[in-house]
Amino acid sequence: MNQDYTFRFLSYYFDKASLTATFVYQGIDNYIFSEHITFDRIPKNKGGGNFNPLNDPTLDRILDNACFMAFIILGTSYFKAHPTPYIKLDKPIDAFQAGFFNQVYQEGLSQYAYENGLNRNNLAHFNPTEGYKAPRPDSYKHKGNLVLQSGGKDSLLVATLCQENNIDFTPWYVSSSEDGSHPDVIDNLYPGFEHRKAQIARRSIDLFHLQQSGGLNGHVPVTYINQSLALIQAILNGDDTVMTSIGQEGTEPVGYIGDLAVNHQWSKTLEAEQIFSEYVHKYISPDLHVGSPIRKYSELRVSELFVEKCWQRYGYAFSSCNQANYKQRQKNGALSWCGECAKCANTYLLFCPFLAPQALQSLFSEQDLFLKPSLTDAFKGLLGVENQLKPFECVGSYDELRFAYHHRAKVPPIKVPAGVSVSQSGGIVDNISQATKRLGLDKLFSKEADVTYGPDGNYGQIQAAKRVAEAAERAKNPNYGQPEMIQPLYADLPFHVPGASPSFDFRAEFPSDPYFAKMF
Repeated sequence: MNQDYTFRFLSYYFDKASLTATFVYQGIDNYIFSEHITFDRIPKNKGGGNFNPLNDPTLDRILDNACFMAFIILGTSYFKAHPTPYIKLDKPIDAFQAGFFNQVYQEGLSQYAYENGLNRNNLAHFNPTEGYKAPRPDSYKHKGNLVLQSGGKDSLLVATLCQENNIDFTPWYVSSSEDGSHPDVIDNLYPGFEHRKAQIARRSIDLFHLQQSGGLNGHVPVTYINQSLALIQAILNGDDTVMTSIGQEGTEPVGYIGDLAVNHQWSKTLEAEQIFSEYVHKYISPDLHVGSPIRKYSELRVSELFVEKCWQRYGYAFSSCNQANYKQRQKNGALSWCGECAKCANTYLLFCPFLAPQALQSLFSEQDLFLKPSLTDAFKGLLGVENQLKPFECVGSYDELRFAYHHRAKVPPIKVPAGVSVSQSGGIVDNISQATKRLGLDKLFSKEADVTYGPDGNYGQIQAAKRVAEAAERAKNPNYGQPEMIQPLYADLPFHVPGASPSFDFRAEFPSDPYFAKMF
């Protein structure tokens, strides 16, 4: 081992009184990084009180083993500053653990490697401790469900399906803000029940020392980070099941670095879920379960179910836009859409088969995103056109996005009253007649016009002028004043979009963990 280029896992500690985990690392430049995660109190519907008041050593051991797993996974946030193949870990690990952590630090950092010109040899390599055999995992006797929430369509669908199937659960979210800022919508999954507001864990990343070290930056396996923290919260609560909200994702890498597949979504893949679950069963407890009950659904099927079951309640409260809502330490109580990023473009494609143009465009300031030149390259990347690189985001597959585009919703023609114009995107906007515009009277009739209704005011003059304008228009157009029939449509993209594979069926179900597949 090269002592000068070693990343060190120094220590981890859990304080029961404050429910705070502390993880400490040392980079190759000798900067010390300390991260603190403060977990939420046990909810009232779970009995409240303190964790493990009887000091059961088995329960303490289960918590410690979960903290160790999180300790290694969260280290990716600091390792990335100055990567090295050499690591120092004082706690012994066996061959499976070494292989698991190697995947976290190699496959899980593949996008980071791609963006920084690295390869597998530059990333961490864990080695098993010679002769070490891990102890048998402990039994866990508690029952309950913790459901990760983000305010996005997938997690709100899981919450809705849980309620439909009478599955009780606690919503949970990781906040990067000191005040625990989080989407308001996840506090209202059980309206009228104060004790059912979401649990919030506050993650304090050591940004100060990361900035001081002046190293590299890039994507880390956030899904794994959140799952490992959720598992700790579940153990504190007395829950045995952690539900994520992940459909059929991450199956299409954007490229390869040697034998390393470059995949923004690796920690969301079925493979990643399976090895995470296997680690939990081998080293923490076989009675704890982490996985997604919607893994069996394509992203397009998830969107269809969201429209059917959730749109009326959450259509104008959810968002999947990272730019507008999910940056470090960003306030995100009221979620929104930027309308300029690949996630917005992906959402627009996924929902366009199931929503009328007016409904979907209302999320994006009445804009048809297919008409935005700034999104043309994003749509090409999402649809696999002209070798445009697929965006490094959690997005749908080529087949489902192509299928969605070619099956955009068509709605029946609607009547538009006289004096109302229709925008290019199909949205209806209040306006005055075209005749009054041509006669230069638009300002006179606008809402801002200075109108006096007294005996000496100009209201009569305005009405007279309006009648003159309408008579002039009627003389040119005998149908003036009659309702028009307008059919709002989605625009076409300015390039050819290939069709989906002939065998593609977005309602087909995919393999998933039987424990979660049977829930809904």
